[in-house]
Amino acid sequence: MERQISLQGRIDRTKESPLFYEIFALVAGGMFLDAVDVYLASAVATTVLKAHWSTLQLNSYFLSSGFLGLFLGSIIAGFIGDLKGRRVAYQINLLMFGGFTFLGAFAPNMAFLIFCRLMASVGLGSEIVTGYSMINEFAPIHSRGKWCATTSLVANCGAPITMILCSAIIPRYGWRVMFMAVGIVAAILWYLRRNIPESPRWLMAHGRDDEARAIIERLEVNGINDDVDSVTVKKREVVHHSLWVSLFVATVAASATIICQYTFTSWVPTLLSSRGINISGSLWMSAFMMVGAPVGCAVGAYLVDRIGRKKTIAPAFFMTAVFGFMYGQQSTVVGVMTIGFLLEACFYVLMASVIAVYVAELFPTKFRFRGSGIANGAAKLFTVAMPIVVAWMLKVTNANMIFWTIGGIALFAGIVVWVFGDETNQKDIG
Repeated sequence: MERQISLQGRIDRTKESPLFYEIFALVAGGMFLDAVDVYLASAVATTVLKAHWSTLQLNSYFLSSGFLGLFLGSIIAGFIGDLKGRRVAYQINLLMFGGFTFLGAFAPNMAFLIFCRLMASVGLGSEIVTGYSMINEFAPIHSRGKWCATTSLVANCGAPITMILCSAIIPRYGWRVMFMAVGIVAAILWYLRRNIPESPRWLMAHGRDDEARAIIERLEVNGINDDVDSVTVKKREVVHHSLWVSLFVATVAASATIICQYTFTSWVPTLLSSRGINISGSLWMSAFMMVGAPVGCAVGAYLVDRIGRKKTIAPAFFMTAVFGFMYGQQSTVVGVMTIGFLLEACFYVLMASVIAVYVAELFPTKFRFRGSGIANGAAKLFTVAMPIVVAWMLKVTNANMIFWTIGGIALFAGIVVWVFGDETNQKDIG
């Protein structure tokens, strides 16, 4: 036990090293490619429908298979990562989503493409769980939040870049070229990631201290950080409540973040149109509000280490609730765009701080991947259900109720995090 405490203290005190920068670059690259693949699916669905290669029903199966795969991947990655090691889970997921996306480029019919999408999405769901958790376990304790949130910033740049690439490439060369390109880049990234070491925290949790020490020595090449609180390191303060409480907090926080962000982003054009704003205007306004995404990620990355996890997350949820309530009352273009931008920024503060940082930190090493996988998997299931719920609400009530619902969900999540959540900022997470 004393040997493990010593090793734990050493990894907490490390500074950013060449090995860490390599891991960050490869993880961020995988997360970016993950986002590209997710947003590519909707562009491909639209293209094959216009070409009469698919039908509305087949398209619904295609998109639903993606959501199902994300759920399965989140759960499967959790068990593989905790039981067999981070490195095993990390390589399998990239091989799956890259390989089946590439295979999908040669699909002879929509049924085969749906199967490829399901299998690729299993890998995509795994990447979300393993990527953030890997950064969490390798990053120095003093900047852990910043690096996880920066990974989220890189990943969320995938959406606008994918839209630009699809607009430029698909009309000229077809959707199959995009699938082939993603598969090839994934194969290159998989080759570059072949030598990524196992997480030293996972090795210590499984009694493999000698292997952990060798990796920690590589992380210490730039010296140690003397600013880390030596009292905290010495006492090895335990920050976790019971696993059930942590799982409850993680599931509520992750689900609320995904539900609010997905519902708002997906339905804004429709809801604006219902207010008399023409479709082209709605799309331009949606694009303007999406600028709040990188702004929110940057704010989350800046705050999460400086003021703490709970002091970043709970206020962001509360501000999401306030702006959600306010958005439902707007009747002018200026009001819609201003409040919409602020609401989008709040969503991505939460994406950067909750999904990228906090969820993984709520669990000890032995349960981290499974806890993160279950929380993210639950969020994916809620995402599948939300279109049905929103469509029903638009039939029985007005569009304003959607934003009141977003506000209510965010308010509940903020209270849960503030009351039940652990503060994990710059503390031993086990």
